[in-house]
Parts: sequence; structure tokens; C-alpha cells
Amino acid sequence: MRFKSTIIGLLLGFIALHSYAQNYSLLLKGGHVIDPKNNIDGIMDIAINADTIALVANNIDESEAELVVNASGLYVVPGLIDLHSHNFHGTEPDAYLSNSFTALPPDGFSFRTGVTTVVDVGGAGWKNFSTFKEQTIDRSKTRVLSFLNIVGSGMRGGLYEQNLDDMDGKLTGQMAQQHPEIVGVKVAHYSGPEWKPVEQAVIAGEIANVPVMIDFGGHIPPLSLEDLLMEKLRPGDIFTHTFAHVTGRIPVVDERGNVRPYVYEAQKRGVIFDVGHGGGSFLFRQAVPALEEGFRPNTISTDLHTGSMNAGMKDQLNVMSKFLNMKMPLAEVIAASSWNSAQVIKREDLGHLSVGTEADIAILSLQEGAFGFIDAGGYKMDGSQKLVCELTIRAGEVVYDLNGISRPYWLVKQ
Repeated sequence: MRFKSTIIGLLLGFIALHSYAQNYSLLLKGGHVIDPKNNIDGIMDIAINADTIALVANNIDESEAELVVNASGLYVVPGLIDLHSHNFHGTEPDAYLSNSFTALPPDGFSFRTGVTTVVDVGGAGWKNFSTFKEQTIDRSKTRVLSFLNIVGSGMRGGLYEQNLDDMDGKLTGQMAQQHPEIVGVKVAHYSGPEWKPVEQAVIAGEIANVPVMIDFGGHIPPLSLEDLLMEKLRPGDIFTHTFAHVTGRIPVVDERGNVRPYVYEAQKRGVIFDVGHGGGSFLFRQAVPALEEGFRPNTISTDLHTGSMNAGMKDQLNVMSKFLNMKMPLAEVIAASSWNSAQVIKREDLGHLSVGTEADIAILSLQEGAFGFIDAGGYKMDGSQKLVCELTIRAGEVVYDLNGISRPYWLVKQ
């Protein structure tokens, strides 16, 4: 009995020693890490302990990790941030993107594209934000943030969004102050000649110290785009749908195919230009000449909803792939979908792979081949590169794995 007890003790000690030696719960091995904040663009390993990035280094010992993922030949990047999405999904009829059917529950559409953070822009106003928080923000694995609509009742569509009396900068700003999930204020779909929606949104932004995002236009004749960019918006405020050409809004690229000079000046003074692709707000005839001229968006986003996801937009990686094929460098595309967006919403805890931060990570493959991409006007562009998500990690947990690179084989290979 004494001998048996000794053996058991030795075995338990060995197990304890072995467990102690495994300092990390997960190790991403041999991937090409792109981390714009930390100027990393090369082969590195990333070790995770529980929900936190523990180490980023060369050749981390595999024996120190409980689970090792071979990321060779793949890109390891910060969990992507979709800066313009619509996630106030609900069942109210005729409520457009505010607790209704056109918005999307985030978890079904985020992780499969490497997105770990979505920002719902304008679905909720101050009057119904508590409903959005209770049924979406608090119930999602995806990190869900919000730009509060300047319209108190949110993005309900139609006449609701034309109601100037329901646009209150003070109440909107006060609600934003009370909830850290609110990271901005949104103006959208107003078709009148007044500047009140923008002005009230800026008041709210000043109160809560958050940026304002503008979905501009709709009035005939159009309001001055130059006045908006150079006078009404502050540095750090966001002009979304940058590459749209819609009725009632002056386009960024003029009729000669040149970016308007004041657009460059606005970007220099700190106005953020966001893609916001959507179902009707991205045209190659705007984007291609702009990029060829050297004008690039600060942030890349989807304007995700039921219409855009089944049209030319599709998802975050598809939009990013379009910019790759328009010759925007991969590292800049990643930055515009992670670290840049984090800075815009003043959430500098996100969008990077620094030691000590929450482990939100995407592993992507860059496929080479013959691909086709469609814009919001229904026109096609050929491309030779396409990004695909292989694996997504949210707070240290594998939440999406396309080809099982994190899983053991069911039968040991001979």
C-alpha cells in the first residue's frame, strides 16, 4: 500500500508540475502578425493566458501552451472592428433599423469575418437605447458598441427621421454620458435644408466627449459638402459613405474624376472618412479614381444590414478585399479595420495585440485567384486577392474556426 501511495503521489506531482509548466492556454504559432499600433509586420508567435494576450515574441515554446494553433502561411491580426453596422435587431414592424427586422443580431455575422467588435450607428436614440442594451448589447458574445441617433426614437425610417422636434443634443449627450457602450452620435437620412440635425449632434458630442458620424445628404439642391467638412464637423468627427454618389449629396470625386480639394483639407484637419459601404453607398467610379489619386479612407466599414449583406457589400472582409484590389496595402487595410477605428471611437484598449490587452484576434488567409467584386450600383470589378477568415478569438476563446485549425483529429493519423 505504501508503494502504491508513493506511485500515486509521484504521478500527481508530475501532473501538477506539467500543468504548472503550461503558462498559456493558447499559442498561435508561426503566423504573419500585422499589428499597426505596435508596428509589427512579420512572423511572430502570440501566447494567450485565459482572456489576455500574455506574450508576443519569436519562437515561444509549444510545451508551454495547452493548445497550439499552427498559423503558418496565415495572417494574425487584431480582432476587426466594424465601425458602421446595424444590429438593433427586433420584431417591431415598420421600424427599419430600430428594433426591427432589417438590422442583424451580431453574433451570426461577426465572428465568421474576423470581426470581434461592431458599432451600431444610429439604430437607437436616447429614448430606446435601454431596450437595445438589454436585448442586444448585454446578450451578445460580440462586443457591441453604439452611436446614439440624434433622433430620440432612433433610426425608425420615414417621417420619424425628419422630426426636428425629436432631435435634442442635450438629452442625447446626457444619455451617452451614462453608458460607456455609447461611443458616438449619429445623424442620418435627414432630407431638409436645415443644419439643425448636425448642430444638435455636435452639441451631444461635446457634452459626452464623443465623435459625431454624419450620413449626409438628401436635399435638393444639396447642402454644401465643403461647409459640412470644413465648418460644421470637428476634428475626429466622421463622414461616412465616403464613396457614395447619391441624389441630394455632392460626391467626394467631381465630374472630372478628381477628389475635391477641400476633401483633402478636411482630412488634414482631422475629419475621418469612413467607407460605410452599405447597399447604396459605394461606387467604384468614386473609389477607384480617389485611390489612384492617393486619397484613402481612414476607416473601412460595412453598413451591415439585411439589404447590404446580400448585395455587393456582403461582409467586412469582402469590403477590405475590394481595397486590396484597388492597391491599398494590406497593412493599411488592416489598420483601417482595427487600430484606426479604435482610435476614432476613443477605445484604445481595442484594435491591437499588445501584451496585457484582451485577446481579440483574427487569423486570415489571403487567397490568390480570379475573383469578382460588385459595388452598390451593380457594377463589377475583377480582382486577384481575397481575404478569408480562418479563425476568430474573442476574449481568449476560439469562437469561429473555418477549417478546424484549432481542433485535434478525431482519429490519430498513422
